[in-house]
Amino acid sequence: MKNSKNIILGLGLALLSLGCADLEEKPVGVFAPETFFNTPKDVETAVLGSYGVLASEPLFGRQFNSALMLRSDMVDIGNRATSAERIQVNDFNMDSNNGMVSRFWPVWFQVINAANAAESGGESLGLKAEEINPLIAEAKFVRAFSYFHLVRVFGDLPYINFAVSDPTALKNISKSSEAEIYAGIIADLEFAKQWLPNKQKNDVRSRPTAGTAASYLASVYLTQGNYQKAYEEAKFVIDNKDLFGYRLEADFRSLWIASNADNVKETIFALDFLGQINVGSQNDDLIPNMTGVINFQPGTFGVSVPSLKVYQTWDNKDYRKEVSLVDTIVFNGVVRAYPQFTTPRPHIYKWTQSPGNSNAGGRYSDHNYIDMRYAEVLLIAAEASAELSKPATETAGYLNQVRERARNWGGRMTAFPADVSTGLTKSQLIDLTMDDRRLELAFEWKRWYDIKRRKLGKIVFQGPNSFEPRSNFDPSRDYLFPLPNSELIINPNLAPNNPGY
Repeated sequence: MKNSKNIILGLGLALLSLGCADLEEKPVGVFAPETFFNTPKDVETAVLGSYGVLASEPLFGRQFNSALMLRSDMVDIGNRATSAERIQVNDFNMDSNNGMVSRFWPVWFQVINAANAAESGGESLGLKAEEINPLIAEAKFVRAFSYFHLVRVFGDLPYINFAVSDPTALKNISKSSEAEIYAGIIADLEFAKQWLPNKQKNDVRSRPTAGTAASYLASVYLTQGNYQKAYEEAKFVIDNKDLFGYRLEADFRSLWIASNADNVKETIFALDFLGQINVGSQNDDLIPNMTGVINFQPGTFGVSVPSLKVYQTWDNKDYRKEVSLVDTIVFNGVVRAYPQFTTPRPHIYKWTQSPGNSNAGGRYSDHNYIDMRYAEVLLIAAEASAELSKPATETAGYLNQVRERARNWGGRMTAFPADVSTGLTKSQLIDLTMDDRRLELAFEWKRWYDIKRRKLGKIVFQGPNSFEPRSNFDPSRDYLFPLPNSELIINPNLAPNNPGY
C-alpha cells in the first residue's frame, strides 16, 4: 500500500495513544469510543493508524525485529562498537534496564490500545454485523498479532483487551498467564477468520484477510505444540490458496525487491514502509542500515552480521544463500571480497540489495517486511504433519514445493536442493523441516522463535555444531526477555520479573 495515507493516520494515532510506561507520570489523551467513533470510517481510521505504529523504528523498523534477529544463532554482532544494549541482547547478558526492550515495549501497547479502541468504537455504533464486524475483526487481528509477538518474548504480561480512555485505569493492572493470553489470541483470530474478507481491496497484503488469520492460527497452534490444530489451519490455507491469492513466487530474489513489494503473491501479512517519508519514528526503517557492510555500503552500520560459520555451512549450490548473503561488494569501482570487509564476514543481503526509494544505506526504505508468507505455511504443514506421523509423502510434498522454488536461479533450473526422500523417519523429517525453516526464513526474525518453542538453546548455542557459541546461555532464564524495570517501578503488581532478571 505505497501511499501516505496509513502513515498520516498512524502519526495522528501515535499522538493519541499510550504506552504502559507513561501511565502515571505522563498521561496522554486516547480515543474515547463515545466521542471519536461515529461512523465505520472512524473505526477504519483507528485500524489503519495501528499499522502506522507497527511500521515504526521501535518495532519493525529496527528495535524489535533486530532484537529477535540478534537473539538467534543466525545473526551475531558485527560492529561491536555499537550500543551496549544490542550486545547484551546478542550475548545473553541483558538486564531489566535494556534499552531495546524499554523502547519497543510501550509502542506495542500503543498498537494494542489502538486496536482496542477500534473494536470498542465499532461495537458502540450498533450497526449490523455484516457492516461492522469485518472492521472489528481487523482490530482483533491487530491485537492478536501484537500479543502473539509479545507473549513469545515475555511470557506472562498484562493482557488488555478493552479500550482505555483513562490511563489511571491501568495503574494497578497485573500480569496474565501465557495460557490466558494465548486463549485471547486464538479467540481473536477465530473471529477474524470468520469475518475478514478473502481478499482486501486492491489485494493489499498489509491488511489481514481470512487467510491471514488462519495462517497465524496455524503458527499459534504450532507454537503451543497443538500439531493437529496447526495442521488443520495450515491445510485450510493451502487448500484455499487460490481463493486467497497465495502462491510461491517463482524467483526467491523477487521477495526482497522493495519496488515490487505490493505485487508479491507469497505475502500473507506484511508491515508496509513508504520510501523516503520521514515522520519521526514512524516509517523510519533502519534494517538495511543495521545489516549493511559498514564503510563499503555508505550509510550502513554493520551491526547485525551472521557468524562466518553460517556462511561456511550453507551449501553454495543453494540459491537462497546467493540471495540472502553478500560476500563481495564493488566499492569505488574496486571489487572487495568479505575478508576485506570491516567485519570480515559475509553480511545479510535480503534488505540491502533492493530497498527501493530510500536514503543512504536504505533508510526510509520501500520494504514491505513480510511477517508471514506462503512458504512458511507450507513449512508449518510439513512440521505438523511429521509430528502427527502423516504419510511421509505428504510431509515431503510440502517441503518439496519450497525446495523446488529454491532450485530456480532466476530462471535457470538446478538440481539443488534435491527433493526430500520419502524413506525418512519421523525424527529425520522433523529435523529436516527445522533446517529448511532456518534457511528459507533466514534473517526474517523467525529463528529465535523456533529455538524457543523447540527448546533448542542448549544445542544451538552450546553444542559442537554451534554457529554462535554462548557458554552462558541459561534455559531457565534466556528463553524470555525481562519486563522493563521502569514498568515494575510504576506498577509493582507486575512483579516479580521473569526468572533471572
